[in-house]
Amino acid sequence: MPEVRFLPLRPLALASLVANVALVVTGAAVRLTGSGLGCPTWPRCTDTSYTTTAEMGVHGVIEFGNRLLTFALGIIAVACVIAALLEKPRRRSRVLLALAVLLYIPLQAVVGGITVLTDLNPWVVGVHFLISIVIIAFAYALWRRAAEGDGPPVQLVPRPLRHLVWILSTVSAAVIALGVVVTGSGPHAGDLDAKRNGLDPAAISQAHADVVFLLLGLTLALVFALRAVNAPRATVRAAVVLLAVELAQGLIGFVQYFTHLPVLLVGAHMLGAALVWTSTLAVIWSLRSRPDVPAAVEAPAEPSPTVAAEEPVPAPR
Repeated sequence: MPEVRFLPLRPLALASLVANVALVVTGAAVRLTGSGLGCPTWPRCTDTSYTTTAEMGVHGVIEFGNRLLTFALGIIAVACVIAALLEKPRRRSRVLLALAVLLYIPLQAVVGGITVLTDLNPWVVGVHFLISIVIIAFAYALWRRAAEGDGPPVQLVPRPLRHLVWILSTVSAAVIALGVVVTGSGPHAGDLDAKRNGLDPAAISQAHADVVFLLLGLTLALVFALRAVNAPRATVRAAVVLLAVELAQGLIGFVQYFTHLPVLLVGAHMLGAALVWTSTLAVIWSLRSRPDVPAAVEAPAEPSPTVAAEEPVPAPR
């Protein structure tokens, strides 16, 4: 049965992915400009208004703008769910992924409200960021799944390399989580009076750097291993892109540390964290393909007895 699409799911899924990465950047802008309490309460912006007021100045505009982006994410997520439901034939996996993105957005908003109500507690702020990482994973999976067929997955690399990728992915997640802890121990808290997590910034930064080096080593090993087994070009390219993004992100991290965390570099590093994660996801999805289900081939019809009986019979000699 040919597939009928009433709404273009794949472009919508890509819009959801891009918008969720943008939310990471705007969230960084809120923190780096000291606008974390630009709207000092939640769900309202002030005790009497749901929107920012002139008295709140630029900090109120920045914080309220970040809140508005959440509504945009919700609208795109609803459109993705509708598109997935209207597909003919309907794919259960696409519907579930679209619902996952949609359901996590209200959770993200609630945790964002808790960060305000707790005066930017660094641990709550960290959870707020990590939820974005989870949503990005679902949005990326939806985007890739929207282009796949319904046939059984075809593995493109040997099992040991797939295990290596899953180890690499775990380390990638650990790098991001440790980066959150580093952020909670340093400056740029989002408000001058916001508390820090009390950990030693130098010690946490060193632990973070150690795990980054481990991630770089695993990625470099993966690139060589994929070339050694003549893996598909797309898989090798995904690993090379991940390595390049990691190197760029590592360079930004070291420069920002030794230049005492300038705002622009910290913002670029936040964007880099989202890009490292999406590049990691790209490597995971490049390990297999999922073609369309081949159409059933009809067997040639056998001649009926009637037709056989009508064949000419040789005359007797």
